[in-house]
Amino acid sequence: MIDFYTAPTPNGHKVSCTLEAMELEYETHVVNLMENEQKKPEFLAISPNGRIPAIVDRDADNLPIFESGAIMLYLAEKTGKLMPTDLHEKAKVLEWVMFQMGGVGPMMGQANVFFRYFPEKIQPAIDRYQNEGRRLFEVLDDHLAKQEWLAKDYSIADIANWCWVRTYKWSGISIEGLDHLQRWMKAMYDQPGMSAGLSVPMKVESLLDDDKKAKEFAKNAEKIRKSKKTHKKYKKMREITTSTL
Repeated sequence: MIDFYTAPTPNGHKVSCTLEAMELEYETHVVNLMENEQKKPEFLAISPNGRIPAIVDRDADNLPIFESGAIMLYLAEKTGKLMPTDLHEKAKVLEWVMFQMGGVGPMMGQANVFFRYFPEKIQPAIDRYQNEGRRLFEVLDDHLAKQEWLAKDYSIADIANWCWVRTYKWSGISIEGLDHLQRWMKAMYDQPGMSAGLSVPMKVESLLDDDKKAKEFAKNAEKIRKSKKTHKKYKKMREITTSTL
């Protein structure tokens, strides 16, 4: 049994989709980011960086693991699923996992901050992160023009990237003209465990597909920020948007 600590964000979905795809038994523990539960001592004992997601593997002497990519790699090694054994093929999976962790996730995360949450509309910052996000999408599209999946076979690399790329509307990044990327995105929804994983710990699809609801959510988030009376609480709001969305 695995204890899974999460919130409804792309990084959280990377792990929930992986758990579902591997048909692992797990118990979900929702971490309330707005209440700063990720900074409580009991959670920091599991995730020292104070970020979700994190797991505790009860079957491995209660081993705690934080960082979504590290969790995915651990689960792949633990189960022997969604990760090739051939060294060369494994290297290709790791390339694209790191591509998401070092590029797609951070750039889209910053796009979210400046496009959706930041109180002032700083257009150069919005343009910078949306344009870089689009460039990374084009890298994926060019690669997927040559093959069905990011590596030789379907793997955790596809799950890691898809959980972020699918939220392109929230980041304000266009996928127009990226036919191969769109083909891959659609195919991902049909993979075992993906739909179930996206519902953990709760569904937030309406925010991605409904512009009115998305704007309402961002507006409410801004009201919460304005209600905070200290720099520390404002910093918490920024942490939520940059590290988890």
